Amino acid sequence: MSRDYRERALAYHAEPRPGKIAIEVTKPCNSQDDLALAYTPGVAEPVREIARDPHTAFRYTAKGNLVAVITDGTAVLGLGNVGPLAGKPVMEGKGVLFKRFANIDVFDIEVDAPAADDFIDTVARIAPTFGGINLEDIAAPRCFEIERTLIERLNIPVFHDDQHGTAIIIAAGLLNALEIQGKSLPEADIVCVGAGAAGIASMDLLLALGADRKRILLVDRQGVIHSGREDLNPYKQAYAVETDRRSLADAMQGADVFIGVSGPDILSPEMLASMAARPIVFALSNPDPEIRPEVALEVRDDMIMATGRSDYPNQVNNVLGFPFIFRGTLDVHAREINQQMKIAAVAALCALTREPVHPDVLKAYNLDRLEFGPDYIIPKPLDPRLIDFVPPAIARAAVDSGAAREPYPSHYPEPPKIGVT
Repeated sequence: MSRDYRERALAYHAEPRPGKIAIEVTKPCNSQDDLALAYTPGVAEPVREIARDPHTAFRYTAKGNLVAVITDGTAVLGLGNVGPLAGKPVMEGKGVLFKRFANIDVFDIEVDAPAADDFIDTVARIAPTFGGINLEDIAAPRCFEIERTLIERLNIPVFHDDQHGTAIIIAAGLLNALEIQGKSLPEADIVCVGAGAAGIASMDLLLALGADRKRILLVDRQGVIHSGREDLNPYKQAYAVETDRRSLADAMQGADVFIGVSGPDILSPEMLASMAARPIVFALSNPDPEIRPEVALEVRDDMIMATGRSDYPNQVNNVLGFPFIFRGTLDVHAREINQQMKIAAVAALCALTREPVHPDVLKAYNLDRLEFGPDYIIPKPLDPRLIDFVPPAIARAAVDSGAAREPYPSHYPEPPKIGVT
């Protein structure tokens, strides 16, 4: 990063007022009567209603449009364990995206809790304030325990975006890429490098969509996760297979799909050359991918490639998911974000990619044309139709699966009948 860019970034966050988010008042507060309604004595009436029926909090307070973005600061972006306070700019940034793309309000909350149990207790105790919990930048494997326990304890959605948001976008892009390459998910040999939150959640979702567990090789810093290893936590152990392959180079031989959620420059040109015909490469490490597209294209001209960067085609970006997933979830007062809802989000993103590209997208990205194909396997983050595709799919799945407390919203269009294969 250049010194000039660093200074611009710091100035952006500091001026003209510190931070990126604020609270606004949504009701008139200009007269004595306004004050009496906003606070005492008028505020007593919704208090009585909520005490009588807690669900009315969704009607009389901001709860139904308020998400907590919560971190312990143990895995902040690519910066590692910088602590909760240093993670605050990222949590505020997440709030900006929630508001910008789905008009959802956010309180960012940074919790100083080195022990997972303390973090869980803190979040559980403040949960009544919110309509949903977005966990963020929490290191594996503690993130798995934290999310699972909070889902069990709370009656509002708990969603670790680094796990499931990433998994949803990867799955949507991969299903489209497989179709373009003339391949199918059940028959694809998949190598995933990175056995943390994003890697394991992505493999879990691909299994739910029809991938063959025997065809998945998960790779961590020690190499292929195989049944002979004794250093595996329970989440990695679920992907331990009987194989004589040990290194990433071994794993890549004949692979159809590479998914990297690890670090820069770990996929060599030789490894890429050893993949099967018409390979798919998702090099998602940011800012530097596992292999740069310009390097990869010198080796393979038959591949489809995605990265996490906006300056290359096929950006895998979580902003395609979490704002719209929570919009649909909140609008039916869902208790959870379940597997059916995640699969519905995948299907909606797959379907939107196949629609004619919106003129606003072409303008925003300075393009003359764009269509479903090798360089367009996933919607662009600035596509204005995401709000029309993903929330209705989420809401319908929530209603159909019994996760919703409210019926399908009358102001929503009926989602198209879309499936994933």
